[in-house]
Amino acid sequence: MRILYHHRTRSRDGQSVHIDEMIAALRREGVAVDIVEPQRVDALTPARRKQIIPKLLYELLEFGYSAVEFFKLTTAILRHRPDAIYERANIYMLSGSWAARLFSLPLLLEVNSPLAEERGRFGGLAMPSLARWTEHVSWRRASFVLPVTAVLAGYVERAGVPASRIVVISNGVNAEDFRIVPLVGRPALPAQFGPGPVLGFVGYVRAWHGLPQIVDLLAQDGDFAGANLMVVGDGPGRADLEARAKELGVGDRLWVTGLVERHALAAYISCFDVALQPEVTAYASPLKLFEYMALSRAIVAPDAPNIREVLTHQQDSLLFEPESPKSLADSIRLLVRDESLRARLGAGAADKIRREDISWARNARRAMTLVERCGQKR
Repeated sequence: MRILYHHRTRSRDGQSVHIDEMIAALRREGVAVDIVEPQRVDALTPARRKQIIPKLLYELLEFGYSAVEFFKLTTAILRHRPDAIYERANIYMLSGSWAARLFSLPLLLEVNSPLAEERGRFGGLAMPSLARWTEHVSWRRASFVLPVTAVLAGYVERAGVPASRIVVISNGVNAEDFRIVPLVGRPALPAQFGPGPVLGFVGYVRAWHGLPQIVDLLAQDGDFAGANLMVVGDGPGRADLEARAKELGVGDRLWVTGLVERHALAAYISCFDVALQPEVTAYASPLKLFEYMALSRAIVAPDAPNIREVLTHQQDSLLFEPESPKSLADSIRLLVRDESLRARLGAGAADKIRREDISWARNARRAMTLVERCGQKR
């Protein structure tokens, strides 16, 4: 089997991890994978460019880039003769559906978020109607749409895609890579850290990720007097988070590591006693959850429908009432006080990864099965 993998992601962040892991998993399953992609850069560069270029111009360039991609895809299809196209969805991107239609190829479209809605809410869009139209057209033209959560599948179905062409495939983890963590690779914790547990978070640091309220707990709640916060990542919310910690007198108990190389991430997560997901987007499949689970971390996350697709309260995590700082604090407090509870929940999380085969290999095999189904129909 030969698959042409197409995406428009430029940031080297969680999106990039998903792309690289899926490609690697397909290749391990014996699939020949050819890639059509832009040059990838550090996670902060695209964000800076969006701030500099006027929104209307930026979006027109995005839309126009479909023509460039279509040429690249056409060239790659003529050269490699793939059995299908696997594409990571984006707005203003119709090139994959054009190429699939021209060459009568199956198109598997991976959807990670309703981007038109997401960008409209967080960054604003100059052409929201066009953005939404291009997104929905690409969904409807795909042979199969692969949303990462059942919640997101609802968005896709409401856009006019038949349920028979929607297959939910969550994010995964390469569990073996995450279980084998050489002790020598673990970073040394700051000498000024308190004697208590390490609360940990992995990701792009934004204000809405809920980390400021964790800093507040360190400073204002006596049960957290010895606890520490370790944030593995970087982002626009870092400076404000560090300033808040310093202002509240707990700057020495916060460590924001900055960007960490992918191969070192497991070693950093292994330092966590409690792994945090303080906030979650309603339709997301957070990559960090699967990484926490593979490393047997005790997880605290919101009791939201998309999270319940992955985690079970008191079996492999503690789920708190969303948008309730008290519920979040109470859940973390239980784990800070109870080491045996941390161990039990962590073991339950790792067992679920093994038992349900939540892996990139599973995702690759499911994609291959869908390509074979498309071939049988042709």
